[in-house]
Amino acid sequence: MNGRSKIFDRETVKYTALFFMFWGHLFAWLTIMRNPGISDPYSVMPLWQNLLSHASLICPPVMFFFIADGYKYTRDRRKYAFRLLIFACITQIPDWIVFVPSLGWWTANVMFTLLAGLLAVMAWESSLKKPLRVLLVVLCCLGTLALSADWEIFGVLFILFIHIFRDRPKARLISYTVIACVWKGIAVVWQVIGGTFDGAAIFNDSLDLAFVMLGYVVMTVFYNGKKGKHPVFSKWFFYIFYPVHYLIIYAVKICLDNI
Repeated sequence: MNGRSKIFDRETVKYTALFFMFWGHLFAWLTIMRNPGISDPYSVMPLWQNLLSHASLICPPVMFFFIADGYKYTRDRRKYAFRLLIFACITQIPDWIVFVPSLGWWTANVMFTLLAGLLAVMAWESSLKKPLRVLLVVLCCLGTLALSADWEIFGVLFILFIHIFRDRPKARLISYTVIACVWKGIAVVWQVIGGTFDGAAIFNDSLDLAFVMLGYVVMTVFYNGKKGKHPVFSKWFFYIFYPVHYLIIYAVKICLDNI
């Protein structure tokens, strides 16, 4: 890929992803919180809110790539994993505040999935024999299922294969696309079984897949690998902003409920 297209440094990519994440989550989660039991929040949204909600899916691929990058460049991987664990636990409190009324207690935020992805990469790169390494990766995947963590096994697999094929762009694209299609394919199967697969579902599923692939394009075509001017600030800003954005959305809900 021509280097002239790589115009975004790490800070620009992070802040752009967070922008879409915040506004997408705001509309999607407000809809869920204000319509308990709703099976399809997109059905009650205006089209522009629907599109912006789906655009938040640009953010997860960015996070997956940065976890894979973090394994390669961090000086202390155990400390990196511990930091993810701490902020996953911190984030879980506002996650429960937002989602318990509609989803119950047994859900976990995406930070746990990012941690599991990092642990899977660490296991894969360890000096253990291959069968044991594969077993540890499987356990990382099962851990996200047990926690009902956001993105579950797919987040772990995205991170792992981005890492494994980091120097093989074609293989990385193929593996990423296959995982994305399986992720969305399983959702379609459940919709068919539940009798909710219709024209609206096709439209929304297509948007999901399109924005997940767009996140890949951002990281492989436009990201230049440079840190930016304030790398330390941007790193901690992400860790802090993620749990805080739950609280902002919940505060907006409370305000709207009292109007």
